[in-house]
Amino acid sequence: MGVLPHCYVRCCKALNKNPNFTKIIHRSFYKNFAKGDDTFISRLKHVYNTKVLPLEKQYLFHEFHLPPLTDQDFDAKPMVLFVGQYSTGKTSMIRYLIEKDYPGIRIGPEPTTDKFMVIMGGDNEQSIPGNALVADPSKNFSDLSRFGNKFLKKLSCGIVNTPLLKSITFVDTPGILSGEKQRAQREYNFNETLNWFAERSDMIVLTFDANKLDISDELKAAIDVLKNHDSKLRIILNKADTIDARSVLRVHGALMWALGKTIHCPEVPRVYIGSFWDQPYKNDVNRIIFNEEENDLFQDMKSLPHNSFISKLDHIGKRANTAIVHAYIMSELKSRVPLLSRIINKSNCQNELINNLENVFAEIQDKNKNLSVGDFPDVENMKVLLKGRDFSSFNTLDKKLINRATNLMDGFNIEMTMNEVEVQSNVIPSINDSSTPFNLKTKGIDEGKFDQRWIVDYYREPFDNIFNNLEKNDGKVVRTAAKEEFLKSKLPNSVLSKIWKLADQDGDGLLDSDEFALAMYLIKIKLEDSELPDSLPEHLIPPSNRNKPINILPKDLRS
Repeated sequence: MGVLPHCYVRCCKALNKNPNFTKIIHRSFYKNFAKGDDTFISRLKHVYNTKVLPLEKQYLFHEFHLPPLTDQDFDAKPMVLFVGQYSTGKTSMIRYLIEKDYPGIRIGPEPTTDKFMVIMGGDNEQSIPGNALVADPSKNFSDLSRFGNKFLKKLSCGIVNTPLLKSITFVDTPGILSGEKQRAQREYNFNETLNWFAERSDMIVLTFDANKLDISDELKAAIDVLKNHDSKLRIILNKADTIDARSVLRVHGALMWALGKTIHCPEVPRVYIGSFWDQPYKNDVNRIIFNEEENDLFQDMKSLPHNSFISKLDHIGKRANTAIVHAYIMSELKSRVPLLSRIINKSNCQNELINNLENVFAEIQDKNKNLSVGDFPDVENMKVLLKGRDFSSFNTLDKKLINRATNLMDGFNIEMTMNEVEVQSNVIPSINDSSTPFNLKTKGIDEGKFDQRWIVDYYREPFDNIFNNLEKNDGKVVRTAAKEEFLKSKLPNSVLSKIWKLADQDGDGLLDSDEFALAMYLIKIKLEDSELPDSLPEHLIPPSNRNKPINILPKDLRS
């Protein structure tokens, strides 16, 4: 990954100093900008159109790299791309998330999805064919027309009236098979179209079936495309409920090994394990793990609208870096064609430069230390694109354009304000949603929140046995005895002190049987790697103390 423009980095560092950064990043307002046009997206459009786009046009960036960004690209909702072999549950997972069928849906054990299906929100449910989709100026898919009519016949859009799609767009892809027959049947370049969607997606969900982990040649080629977007990649081991608990461990290990050979990166990507649809678990021994994995993935997905403007800002920063490097390459190639050679033997001179493009890149990097190696294009691909070009028609380096793109964020007077995007879904509950016992965490400090019985009572028999054998004063365990017992947990003194304060409900410096059982329960959940609360939740307060005022004695009166 290349280095972002320095003003962009300063901007992000400043934002991260704010402790409420994650809560206030959806919308940004700027002073001294056009009245009535002060949203972050409008400002970002203005920056791109005035600082990046002129540089791209000057050096033919759109002919070598990416097409220009449109207003629809900026206004688009976050997009989630689903990729995987056939029958790995991609379509079922989408249906589970949106809670209903969408136009054109087909689910089965055989290869059913043979199109790129865009699933968007809208009031009037309908199916839109590919040619009509790319012709719609209100949607950001017009650039797909460059893949031709054969691809557009394999593109469709389903408009669905469902809460989640008001904030997020899903894209289902054709199931990937193995063998030459599959590739021969495609009338378009699958990997190029996949890369187009991956470039514009905010999350890429790569699905595997726990019953078949073979990575075919075409899937490997697809992963080679997706690994260039590794920060967006989420890997799913689906249908894990169809195998027993021991097999889940073996299959997970086998998948990690296979991915390690395919995705070459220093850190092994996380694999989410579960059964991502609305049907009963066939084997629910790992039910708790499956629910936690599903919740982690879906909460990550739900956060996309809140983080979308940071993603767009990041994309513009990377694009500016790529355009700057491209400008240096174009101007360097022009300068290396002598004036006489532009008339005589021009073709030979240009071919020699193309054949030695690696050296040209190295010399540009050597002369311009501020350019990152990661921002340079693939050499072999660039050689192909340069064939037949007239280097003498390239423009010389314009330092003003370069400086403008380098100082991308100059002039920003940032005042961040909160503007929450409400992502509605019954499948993805809010993090703090306790309206049902199924949305709530079932272990740790939240265990027993919906029970009528005090949760500590389920565990207190061994705690009471310990309590009965400790030194007491007026029926309560004295400090020294309790301290000696608590230290057996090997928890730090600071943690044990917090537990004591939570358990000593009346603040008398002694622990009755309920308070001692509560303290031992808090030690138990802490040893199970759960976090302790700052104040005791109502469901953990001993029943005998719930209607009593807490009486905290002055420090000098405590024993």
